[in-house]
Parts: sequence; structure tokens; C-alpha cells
Amino acid sequence: MRFDVYTPFLLSLLLAAVSPRAGRRVAPALAARVLAGAAVVSAAATTWSLLLLAATLVGTAAPVVADAREDGRPLPEPVPEAVALAACVLLLFLAHRFIGAARAEYLTRRALRLLCEGQPQDTELIVAASPVAEAFAIPGSAGSPGRILVTSTMLGALSPEERRVLLAHERAHLTHRHARLCAAVTLAGAVNPLLGPVRHAVVFLVERWADERAAAVVGDRVCTARALARAALTAGRREPSRGLGFTDRAVTRRIAALQIAPPPRLWLLAAPIPALGALTALGAAGATGDLFRLLEPILARG
Repeated sequence: MRFDVYTPFLLSLLLAAVSPRAGRRVAPALAARVLAGAAVVSAAATTWSLLLLAATLVGTAAPVVADAREDGRPLPEPVPEAVALAACVLLLFLAHRFIGAARAEYLTRRALRLLCEGQPQDTELIVAASPVAEAFAIPGSAGSPGRILVTSTMLGALSPEERRVLLAHERAHLTHRHARLCAAVTLAGAVNPLLGPVRHAVVFLVERWADERAAAVVGDRVCTARALARAALTAGRREPSRGLGFTDRAVTRRIAALQIAPPPRLWLLAAPIPALGALTALGAAGATGDLFRLLEPILARG
């Protein structure tokens, strides 16, 4: 356990290091999926490792110490007591972060759905009269379909072909449930701050994914890049919107990516990412076995 319990944290750092490179070499759809999956597994593994570290405090409980002294048995010490106490404090801090992130996700979804109130159930596109140029996807829920909200200013700035690009982009967000991927990596990053770069990579990749789908629907990568550039210039906004917005994430990089052929969808290049996630789980599982073996005499006595 002395080594296995820490491997999920080391592998999380490695996952964070390779995540920005994944989108440049692998198709955005594949890269986003494998990174999100690896992030969730890594977050679960690091949380479990912290629980294991905290659980070693069982050996320092007064009744356990008294029983061991009576029997003349040495007490196992898988990790230093200071490390176990630090793990307890960190678990409380990360639980607070997770609750805050989950609450923010919930409030954001609720605020977005309030924008759809009063609209017919079969209406996918909502056009809002607003001087602000904005367009974003509003994820659906049980009994409620996803919607696309576009302001009149944004529509007025685009040509008919560019509007097709915008709608295809936002429709891709809804079809492929990009909001769920983003929420998953956001919550994973809340319980494992080491995964922050993975979250940023996935949020960028879902936008690239939607760009590629829009280019495929329209059949013109140049038109897609032009629509993105025109929408970004019209919006002139620095802060991202609450939804999956058309012009919120690294527009310059996305336009540059549309100028070249899309990255290949090769599992061979993407395979190391889920492998890292699997290794974090194996490290946590190995540490679990080690801890139970070390504490077996104490648990048997209890």
C-alpha cells in the first residue's frame, strides 16, 4: 500500500499532461470521449485512495491500541498518521468542492431551461429578440427536448449558409449530449484538482467536435470557419455563456483547425488515455488489498 495508494495521483498528473496533445492528434469526438472517461475513473480512484489513507487511522483508535497491547501484538502502520489526518482534511475539502460544482451545474441547467418556458414542446429553435449576439444549446431533460437559443442579432449577422453552420453546430451539442461530458469532467475536476487541464481539454474538444459535425453537414470547411469568425466578431464577448455557446471557446484555434484536414479517428493513438484511467483504478484496487491484509489482525480481533 505504501506505493500503490499514491499511484492514482501520479497517473492523474500524467493524464493532465497528455490531455492537451490528444486533441491535436486524434479526432475530437474520440479524444473527448476517452479523456472524459479516463478523468471520471481517475477521480474515483484518487478519492478511493484518500479514503484508504484516512481508513488507516483505525489502527490508532484507543480501543484498538489497548487490545493490541494486551495481546502483545505490533500494530501495522501502512502510512504515517500525519498523512492519514491530511487525507481526512483533504476529503472534507474535496467534498465541499464537489457539492459546490454539482450545485453550480444544477443552477446553470435550471436557468437555461427557464429560458424555454412558454415555448411549444416541439420547438427546437428559439429566437430571442436581443441586442446581444449569442447562440447556445440548452440540454434537454426527462420529458423535455433539447433546444437551441439564438438571438436576433446573431442571426442578422450571418448569411443563410452561415446560419446553417451555427444551427448544425448547436444541434451536434444536443445530439451527442456534450453537456453531459462537460458536466462529468467538471465534477471529476472538483474531486481531483489535478485533472483541471483534462477538463479544459474536453470542453475545447466538444466545441471542435461540433465544428467538425457542422462542416460535415454543410459540406464546406471554409464556410464553417467563416461563420465561426463572423459570429465571434459580432459577439465580441470575453466571458463564456452558461450554455455550450458557438463562440465561447478558443475561437482562433478552432478556425485554424478548420483550415486543415480533420485529425484521424485512430484508436491506436487514443488507447494510452483509457489505459491511464485503468491504471489508476488498478493502483487503488492494489492499495485496497494491501490495506485489508495489513489490518486483517485488527479486523479479526474486532
